Amino acid sequence: MKKLIVIACLFISVTSVAQNMFGKNPYKNQQEMDKQRVHWGYFLGFNTYNYKINYTEGYQIKNNGQEIQVNTTGGFNVGFITNLRLTEYLSLRFEPGLYYGKKTLFFPQLAEGNNLSKIRTINSTYINFPLLLKFSAMRTGNIRPFVLGGFSQSLNLGSNQDSKDDNYAGKFRVKKWSSNYELGLGIDFYFEHFKFTPSVRGSFGIGDELVRDRNAQSPWTGGIESMKTRAILVNFTFQ
Repeated sequence: MKKLIVIACLFISVTSVAQNMFGKNPYKNQQEMDKQRVHWGYFLGFNTYNYKINYTEGYQIKNNGQEIQVNTTGGFNVGFITNLRLTEYLSLRFEPGLYYGKKTLFFPQLAEGNNLSKIRTINSTYINFPLLLKFSAMRTGNIRPFVLGGFSQSLNLGSNQDSKDDNYAGKFRVKKWSSNYELGLGIDFYFEHFKFTPSVRGSFGIGDELVRDRNAQSPWTGGIESMKTRAILVNFTFQ
């Protein structure tokens, strides 16, 4: 009976809060926040980093249609936000953050028994510097959806770009810096003491990021025309 009473009380409390926030005539929390010229926050989240690989002419014919396989392991994100209000519906955002991700490349075309490793594991730690425009819809009660887009520069701390060793010594190398464009969407939820924002966006590399082996016929990099980052970023922001 005591448990039922506690559950009933919690249910009534949650229902009351939901009604106040999202009902027909909710009380509007944080009414002055979006009127501020500048405000700050931080985010936590997770990601999936991948590569889009384009091959040189004749690569697939030479290798019987076999392509490099990229397996990804989800990583995490953490960073902070500076939001500059431009107009009622438009803001400029700077969201520097630390992104960790892991990728495993499998090269099925390498012949068995030649002592050449088919697997390369890439642990990447990115410092990402995105500059984004946020287009917000009209606020409805304590909810405000938005879309955003812009460009970013990423510094890959695990790139191995400056390593003298290449794949023949077990080192898969990519460039330190990469340029990306980013597109996403999310929803602002206004609570009594803070604003909570879940969002998701894609990050798309613009230029080739591969550092090729010294041997132009390398079985790891010789057939790759370009390799560009593709990532899905999910962030939970508190402001």
